[in-house]
Formats: sequence, C-alpha cells, structure tokens
Amino acid sequence: MSNKPTSRNPLCPGFSDPVMARRDFLKYTNLGFGMMAFNGLSNQWATADTVTSPLPHIAPKAKHVIFLFMDGGVSHVDSFDPKPALDKWHGKNVEWAGDKGSQSISASRVWLKSPWNFKQHGESGLWVSDLFPHMSTIADDLCVVRSVVGETPLHGAQNLLLHTGRSIGAAPSIGAWVSYGLGTDNEQLPGYVLLNNDWVPNGGFQNFASSYLPATHEAAMVRAQGDPVDNIRPSDSPELQRAKLKFLEEQDSATARSRGGSDTIEAAIRNYETAAHMQTMVPDLCDITGESKATLDLYGVNRSDDYDRFYSLQCLRARRMIEAGVRFVEITCPLTHNNNAPWDQHGALKLRHAENARITDQPVTALIKDLKARGLLDETLVLWAGEMGRTPHSGGDDGRDHHISGYTIWMAGGGIKGGITYGETDEMGMSAIENPVDIHDIHATVLHQLGVDHEKLTYRFGGRDMRLTDVHGRVISDILA
Repeated sequence: MSNKPTSRNPLCPGFSDPVMARRDFLKYTNLGFGMMAFNGLSNQWATADTVTSPLPHIAPKAKHVIFLFMDGGVSHVDSFDPKPALDKWHGKNVEWAGDKGSQSISASRVWLKSPWNFKQHGESGLWVSDLFPHMSTIADDLCVVRSVVGETPLHGAQNLLLHTGRSIGAAPSIGAWVSYGLGTDNEQLPGYVLLNNDWVPNGGFQNFASSYLPATHEAAMVRAQGDPVDNIRPSDSPELQRAKLKFLEEQDSATARSRGGSDTIEAAIRNYETAAHMQTMVPDLCDITGESKATLDLYGVNRSDDYDRFYSLQCLRARRMIEAGVRFVEITCPLTHNNNAPWDQHGALKLRHAENARITDQPVTALIKDLKARGLLDETLVLWAGEMGRTPHSGGDDGRDHHISGYTIWMAGGGIKGGITYGETDEMGMSAIENPVDIHDIHATVLHQLGVDHEKLTYRFGGRDMRLTDVHGRVISDILA
C-alpha cells in the first residue's frame, strides 16, 4: 500500500481524515477501547494519593514560603557557628582523623580562624558574627540549624539536592512541589515565583523547574533590572489580545479532546491564562512607588550600589508577592565578580563574604521585621540556606573550600521556634556530631509546616509514585513551636 500523501490524507501532524470507513475505523482503533479503560485507570492511579488524602493532611502552621538562597555556601564558622578552637589552632597544619567531608583535606592545609568576631544577641543569646550586624537584631526570631549534612561537595549537585531533593537533577523543585500540592491563594498569579538577581546558579534552571509535574508549577521568573517579566506589556490592543487568547484556547482544547485529554495541553492553557492575568497584576506587584519612605529605608532600596539596591528591591517584592497570595517565593543572590558562585570564596574570603553580607544582610533582616510587623511572619516560613558550608581549614590564609559534613542554615516564622540553635558540629566545625539533618529532613519539615505529609504528596511518573523526599526525610519536630 502506497504511503504517498493524497489530498484526503496529507500526513499533516494534528490532521485526521474527516471521513473513515468502518473497516478503516476498526483497523486503526482496535486498541483504542482498551486504551480508554487504561486512561481512566491511570488517571486514578496518578492522583490516588492526593485524592484519597486531600490536602492539607495536617493542620498547617504556615501558608507561604520565602526561600533566601545563599548560592555558593556561606561559611558556617564565620556566621552562626563560632569555633574558639580555630583561634588556638590557627595557622597550624591540619591533622584530622574524623569525617573527611571537606574538599581537599590534607596535612599540608592549615586551620583558619574567623576574621569576624562572634557575640551573643537578643534575649536568647544566639551567637551571630559581626559579618551580619543587621541579622543579629532578629536573633530571637531565628532557628539556626548547625548540623546540616550534604552528599557531594560540588555546587551543581548540591544546588540540585537543595532544590529538588536529588543531586542528579531531572526532578521538580520544592517550589514546584508546593505549588502542585497547595496551588496559589490567588488564581491570577503563579504558585511559585523566582525573584532572580541576574544570575543562574550551578545546576541551571533545573533548580527551579517543574520536571514531570505539570508545567503550570514551574517558577515564574521576575528580574530585578528592567522589565521584571518578558513580554509583560501587551503589544496588542485589549480586544485583539482577548481574541488571540480565545483562538488559542479553542485550538488547544480541540487538540486535547482529540487525544482523550492531555495534562500537558491543559497546563499550557492554564499558563496562557496565568500569563494574561500576570500582565495586569505583576507590574503592580513589582512597582514599589506606593511604599512608604520608612519601608524603603528599612529595606535599603535607595542604597547607592546597584547590587545592594536590586537585592533590596527583590526582598521587598517578596513581601508584596506573599501579601498577594503567591505560595512559594525564592530570591537568588547576585554574582558581583568573576567567580563560580556568589558565596564561593576559595580566596578573598574577607573581601567577598563581607561584600555579599553587605548586599543581603539589611534587606533580609528588613523582610523578617516587615513580615512580623504586618502579622505575616506567623504564616510565612522563611528559609535562609546555601547548598554547603566552607572548610574550617585552608590551602592559604584567606579562603575556604567546599564543605558538606556539617554546615548551617536558618529558618524563621511559620510555626518554627525562634531564638534557638539545633544540632552541633565538633570543636573545629568539621562534622555534625549532634542531631545531624539532611536536605530531605528540611524539605519534610517545610512541607509539614504547610500542612503536607511529605510521604503523601506524590505524583505518578515512570511507573512509581514520586515525591520530593523520595524514600527519605523526617520532620525535625524539636524545632517546631
């Protein structure tokens, strides 16, 4: 039988013959009846966990998450984990028989004390170094976890682990999972927004992707400079734009019906709808001209340096996004110099850590204070974390390398205890020796505070029920208020 195209059968993608004989119908659809049944069953299987266990699974303490991503790895022994022993052993060769979870550990390396002083702050007496003078003023709001353990001392792998729960990528971001599980409080806005500072971290956009989840849950990126979102200003008149959207909806809906329903196409339709709504709402949300002078000064939006100003702008926008109902907001750090990542100081530790702290310290502190003043901190979990820490030892005299056997993050608000530390590293800051936690535990805890059981939030893909924490994770119950 010839495969030569005819006018009746042009072999055009998406085109089907308007006329079909009975024999042709049976020939081409003999498996279709079984597929109809299978399609119905597979839809039930794919949604079984979320349908039979409707969200929230437990009473939520938080409604929103703000993730302050400190890309590159803030040094734990220079920020929130003081190690007086490093002062004693400073400059002496490293002889360490313990955990080798540091990059390039060898006897030729030397212990390196912190160039910053530590003091206790607040009623809680939380230890904070003078690297972060502003954060020291919110010490009683912070839950500092000093015992985080990673998997691989490589930026890309650790970034993906922090964001997706898997160091090899090809998995949805935590923001996508939260959006998938809980949606948004405002149907005119996406559930997951990335406030980017013109830098894509190691691991690429997989850090913010939806992967096998519907595309609706991927991060919507909002830039600090220029137009916050591409094509946010319609080039057509409102009437023409509505006509185009209606045409696209009709075409996509027809294609979806012809395939017996398609999550991919339905997600595309919803993305068109969300994009149209964003053209109205996002410019208003990103416009801070209506904020008071006191608020602008609090965040430091009018600071003279561009990096400072833009990071402050994104932190203020984060509060506005949360107020408007966005479920998950992430803020990245800017890269100010020729480096692998903003906080990745193998050299020039004092210069570059101080620069990054100057950029982020005031606006991060302002965000916590502003949320608290507006009664939003109780319902917003703020996570401050990099993908790793930095070595207590050095190959020189002003730099630290990658470290994953014990490092520090902090959380605030959202039903998390404030003014406490959890976990400890040894006297040199090398390894977690008390209450070690991993990224899966952090993810499980964030989901728990949102009312989600991390073992029940699943999506059927590749023949198994996938989840953010995979087969790992426990809720860190000791830090819950």
